[in-house]
Amino acid sequence: MKRFLQAVALGAMLALAAGAARAVDATPTPAATPAPEATASPAATAAPAATPAPATTAATPAPTATPAPGATPAPAATAAPAAAEQPLDVAALAIFGAFVVLTLGITYWAAMRTRSAKDFYAAGGGITGLQNGLAIAGDYMSAASFLGISALVFSFGYYGLIYSIGFLVGWPIIMFLMAEPLRNLGRFTFADVASYRLQATPIRAMAATGTLVTVAFYLIAQMVGAGQLIELLFGLPYLWAVIFVGIMMIIYVTFGGMIATTWVQIIKAGLLLVGATLMSVLVLAQFGFNFNALVAKAIEVSPKHEAIMLPGAQMANPISAISLGMALMFGTAGLPHILMRFFTVGNAREARKSVFWATTFIGYFYILTFIIGFGAIILVGPNPLYHDAKGALLGGGNMPAIHLAHAVGGDLMKGFIAAVAFATILAVVSGLTLSGASAVSHDLYASVFRKGKVDEVTETRAARITTVMLGIVAIYLGYKFEKVNVAFMVGLAFAVAASANFPVLLLSMLWKGLTTRGAFIGGFAGLISAVVLTIFSPGIWEAVLGNPKGSAFFLYASPAIFTMPLAFLCAWLFSITDNSAAAAAERKAFDAQYVRSQTGIGAEGAASH
Repeated sequence: MKRFLQAVALGAMLALAAGAARAVDATPTPAATPAPEATASPAATAAPAATPAPATTAATPAPTATPAPGATPAPAATAAPAAAEQPLDVAALAIFGAFVVLTLGITYWAAMRTRSAKDFYAAGGGITGLQNGLAIAGDYMSAASFLGISALVFSFGYYGLIYSIGFLVGWPIIMFLMAEPLRNLGRFTFADVASYRLQATPIRAMAATGTLVTVAFYLIAQMVGAGQLIELLFGLPYLWAVIFVGIMMIIYVTFGGMIATTWVQIIKAGLLLVGATLMSVLVLAQFGFNFNALVAKAIEVSPKHEAIMLPGAQMANPISAISLGMALMFGTAGLPHILMRFFTVGNAREARKSVFWATTFIGYFYILTFIIGFGAIILVGPNPLYHDAKGALLGGGNMPAIHLAHAVGGDLMKGFIAAVAFATILAVVSGLTLSGASAVSHDLYASVFRKGKVDEVTETRAARITTVMLGIVAIYLGYKFEKVNVAFMVGLAFAVAASANFPVLLLSMLWKGLTTRGAFIGGFAGLISAVVLTIFSPGIWEAVLGNPKGSAFFLYASPAIFTMPLAFLCAWLFSITDNSAAAAAERKAFDAQYVRSQTGIGAEGAASH
């Protein structure tokens, strides 16, 4: 049966490729191709009040737009500059095709090794610390990191570094507070940890809801970004591009599970690190490998001159700045597709090594994005080859890194970097889909609806069915949200993760007094408040829903500064006022949980093959 499904899937891929080729031959390229991830060009986009998260390309603000203190300007989902005809990038297509063929081969190999639920959800627990660190980096170093931050540096200089730091500083929290207890207490999802001593049904329902909301907004962002990137590079119609990405995602996860997803992420991380390193070396070589000379030249060339070395007006409001930092820092520690990776290693020691390697790779990569951004200021900014007749950047505001690749390495380098950018999105989509499928099949179906009375074969089948359903939903949402600015969606995902998942997970591991009632109410309070405040922000209320300018009720860049304390407060208040017998038993069970979380006694080991 598995071989039959594989044959059907591969046949569908070939049919899709043939149909896409015919569509490319028969369909003229649209005159206005949207920029990747619905982001406007630097000259037209509003300031990035909604922070790009590591799952989508960052929204590039306009150098001339200065937001009012406390107010969040709504980003415009503006199309890229018009082009008469989109030429086919043969180098990018060849590298992209090679990546697809390689990853499909890995998926077939992984399918032969996926025999149990532990194999499907956690790769059998047999991934090493170094491998998992690379896979985590591959899951985290998204298109927002590569294209978005370099675009922010290109437009604003030093301001882009603030985002790099924000994306990085969450990792010490994971390393020192969460990695070891997560591995020792959980099996497949972070809901296993949160419900270890609490009542499974309400806690898993709450955790699965938070996971699915986070995954949904991430998936929309990734599908839109991938569709527009393929459309921009190859001239493939947007709908075909989204369908292609959805089918690839379904194949990776349905057949290969976590084993295939892990190796796709490892390959993607390696390609991205190599590509970014090569670009940075080629840029620095033009300045004698002197970073000071690079910065001095960027200051000279940039229209803003010395102002590119200042944080900028976007961080003038302290509430927005702090709230933004909280969402990035603590949201990282609540992302379900990141937390799930800690169950793929054999023990807590390997989990700590995973975070060490991931932090090393991610930190190194963010240093490179700064070099790439400054290089783009010098080599792309004044070069008319990369601008249209009106002076706007070709392809939109997120394309400086792609243009820089051409400036330093020609068509071949541009093709390689463009293919790597797509591989980045595809790897993140696979991890997100697997975490969503796990929440439905393991947390809801097996634990809540079936009360744990389900065999591994049935649970794994439910996960595969859920994967297909999530893929179809992702294709539909990617198509429907083509023109919507996706930065707010991933900003909401980070806010939800920081406000709902992180407080419950942290308190369940470290606070004896947490009860089921407190965790349930606190988690949903953070989840609902984060969603509501983001909807009522200018970026959604005005830009997306079309309400009059100035009518938004919530004026800040991120709700985390309000919703995170609310979640902690509700969890604390409703726990200390819970005097039920069940609450007393849950408090009593904390000591045994704490011993296991710190020592690993009783923790599940790796599966044998």
